[in-house]
Amino acid sequence: MNGISTATSEDIANLDAIVSSLQAVEKTLQGMLAARDGLLALANRLAMSIAEQGDGIEDSDLTLRTVAAELATALRVSDRTVQRRMVAAEVMVERFPQVWHAQGAGLITAGHARVIVDAGAHIDDGDARAAYAVRVLGFAQHESPSRVRVIAERIAQQYQSRTLDERHEDARAHRGVWVTDGPDAMSELHVYGPSVLIHGAQDRLTQMAKAIAERGEDEPTQADDPRTLAQRRFDLAMDLLLTGAPAGHDTADRLLGSISAHVAVTVPVTTLMGADGPAAELSGRAPMDLASAQVLAGAASGWDRVLTHPVNGGVLCVDRYRPPESLRRRLRSRDERCRFPGCGMPARDSDLDHTRDAAFGGETSEDNLAALCRRHHVLKHQTPWHVVQHGDGLLEWTSPTGRTYVDRPPPPNTVTFIEPPF
Repeated sequence: MNGISTATSEDIANLDAIVSSLQAVEKTLQGMLAARDGLLALANRLAMSIAEQGDGIEDSDLTLRTVAAELATALRVSDRTVQRRMVAAEVMVERFPQVWHAQGAGLITAGHARVIVDAGAHIDDGDARAAYAVRVLGFAQHESPSRVRVIAERIAQQYQSRTLDERHEDARAHRGVWVTDGPDAMSELHVYGPSVLIHGAQDRLTQMAKAIAERGEDEPTQADDPRTLAQRRFDLAMDLLLTGAPAGHDTADRLLGSISAHVAVTVPVTTLMGADGPAAELSGRAPMDLASAQVLAGAASGWDRVLTHPVNGGVLCVDRYRPPESLRRRLRSRDERCRFPGCGMPARDSDLDHTRDAAFGGETSEDNLAALCRRHHVLKHQTPWHVVQHGDGLLEWTSPTGRTYVDRPPPPNTVTFIEPPF
């Protein structure tokens, strides 16, 4: 007999109270999330209203970026994330008001709302969208988002004015690859694209992984392979991505095939030698395991040597045994990532910007340069956002509404020493 079968009436009453309280909290939470979407949609409308006074589409994009950056720095999140949320909120509030109101009333969750909006995104006629939303909402109030997705897509097909092929062509424009960093020196590689290609790639990896397992049964040298099917699939995918040639896209002179992967790794020398110390890092991104760092170190043709202060860890200088562009290396070592508040774009993929424009006497020096990704480089030069440096890499940004935000260089991944307590 399991434990729940022996629960007392008091236990069941307590559980019932927890369930009721959780339902009430969830209803309030969904109402607050809907209220947030309303504010984000309002911010998006305000940005578009301001942009209408400008010079067309390019100015519209800059205005959206400026408003998103104002909100993001106040909320301490990425402005790219806020801009995506603004657009998504505008779509729901303007095109699917019934869904927005249902979430605000706590009848559905944000997960339900996202599924309904995504499935009906290509319904252009307003009356058809409203009819679609009403039908799906009747079902969504009693089922999970995963079940609602299937029903919503079926119902949406009845209101579509365009064929699946036409909509697929639009969707293909959003194909892409991106990375999400996780804990324990692990990351996720996301690939979004046509289903037939994604499932085809998965099936090919699966067939290869199974072939390895079958070969192991016949060849004693392979019989002790402890990897699971999922692990073999991953190892094969990395092998193909990192060493395979892009046969379908390469040029006659094989230029694409000659491109190799590049990562910047920061490894304290004591750690590299095997002593206890700070973990190795993919510079500005995520920690990495020591074994991989040692393999990369052994294969590297050259290294940047970063000398740091032994007490506070501050960067003193950057050297290289075969040195090119020492100032660039020093600044990118100091900054590691874009210096706009909340941005995580690596410094190596960013511009080195003169904080005070060189055309107005700004020096090309450490105290007047900082890494800015292209998005925030443009934001600094073409919008009311502006920045000043206060020494030691400290940047103070001022937003269009006059709020100030200080961005400091990330602490270097290095060994520091402290005074003994006696």
